[in-house]
Amino acid sequence: MDEKMPARRRTGDLTSGPIPRTLLMFALPVLGSNVLQSLNGSINAVWVGRFLGESALTATSNANLVLFLILGTVFGIGMAATILVAQSVGARDLPEARQIVGTSATFFFLVSVVFAVCGWIWVDAILNSLGTPADALPLARSYLRIIFVAVPMMNLLSFVMTVLRGAGDSRTPFIFMALAVVLDIVLNPLLIRGIGPFPELGIAGSATSTLIGQTVSVIAILIVLYARKHPLRLAGANLALLRPDPALLRIVVFKGVPMGLQMIVISVAALTVMGIVNSYGSQVAAAYGIAAQLWTYIQMPALAIGAAVSSMAAQNVGAGRWDRIGRIAASGVGFNLVLTGALVALLWLFDRSILSLFLSSDSAAIDVAAHINTAASWSFILFGITIVLFATVRATGAVMPPLVILVISVLIVRTGFAYFMRGVIGEEALWWSFPAGSITSLVLAAAYYRFGGWRSLHMIENRPAAGEPPDTGLGVPRGRANMAPETPNG
Repeated sequence: MDEKMPARRRTGDLTSGPIPRTLLMFALPVLGSNVLQSLNGSINAVWVGRFLGESALTATSNANLVLFLILGTVFGIGMAATILVAQSVGARDLPEARQIVGTSATFFFLVSVVFAVCGWIWVDAILNSLGTPADALPLARSYLRIIFVAVPMMNLLSFVMTVLRGAGDSRTPFIFMALAVVLDIVLNPLLIRGIGPFPELGIAGSATSTLIGQTVSVIAILIVLYARKHPLRLAGANLALLRPDPALLRIVVFKGVPMGLQMIVISVAALTVMGIVNSYGSQVAAAYGIAAQLWTYIQMPALAIGAAVSSMAAQNVGAGRWDRIGRIAASGVGFNLVLTGALVALLWLFDRSILSLFLSSDSAAIDVAAHINTAASWSFILFGITIVLFATVRATGAVMPPLVILVISVLIVRTGFAYFMRGVIGEEALWWSFPAGSITSLVLAAAYYRFGGWRSLHMIENRPAAGEPPDTGLGVPRGRANMAPETPNG
């Protein structure tokens, strides 16, 4: 990509070429990044559990819950910036894209620093509010304080990667996510046990390895981007763009907060269902816990496809290529049906073999977990379609309807079904609450996709039609006056 952004196909251009192939090639590195992150968490849990015991594992579980909530809070800001960047790149307006990067990066980093400082100060209050067991509290404190130090770097790395995806590059984020994960996995046992020249830090060593991995990776990716003279880098006079533009910041916040709340809604629903599951005893809780771990992997293709659809659709919205939007959504739905459907089929065929990796072969919990998978796992195919539809409408700036749909389908329908139907069908209500929620979300998402007003919305208005020259001025982005917070139908 260069300053003029000619009409020929460019590196990172998602507005031309065959849609299915472009979408798949973009989604695969995103999927790889998601898999690496999950494996990182699983392997680190193994190191902590084997070296330090159950109390340490409990401590990291409680601390990671806090971290997830923090990342969920700022996730939406990063997504809003990504969509804005994608629309600007699609419109071939790099000065505007750089202005978005500057404002968003400064705000994103400052918010992360505030979280880190407040978390360090009130770490005990946070852990006590979660009901962290007394024996795990000192360990959780030591672990979480270092994680809070790592939060700014973790968020900055996440921001850089999401912006690159908005610009059409998913390979570079994958490479540097792999670097962070490899460093974390390798350093974990060395710093926990003090192997070789490394100090023995115990549970703090696990958090320190995360800090090192994230810091090295974010520094490395920035060095590479500046060495390559990436068109979105801020250098020279463009460093002034790091001063946040109030009007642009308002767009990012008002559009980003609802997207962040979507993660919070899903987390609250998961915690509510987990609380009900626990009331049926440790065997059922263990079975559900293993099933939920497997569902994390089942959902990965849909999440990766959703991220790819969002970036691709946003670029095409910016370019005025509305003729491609429907085909992008259709391709995303098709890939979800194939990939998520294949994983669900594999789980159905080999469920007991897979479950025996987590539970002893004679454990009664295997039968319970197998039944849970049979009842609920297929519903993630439906929820995957919902994710794709959400990603499509979000690309125009329609962020409130997906949030409202999730509140209805996940918080009200799923948790309500699980709670109130127990008196009728017992614990089966817990497992069938997932299909009930997924069917509701798909019906509502499809209705909004078909009949909603999302096609008339834009994160930034007055984009040039396809083929028209862009405004390349460094002033206020076009249509800023039209960017009031969206109305209920958007």
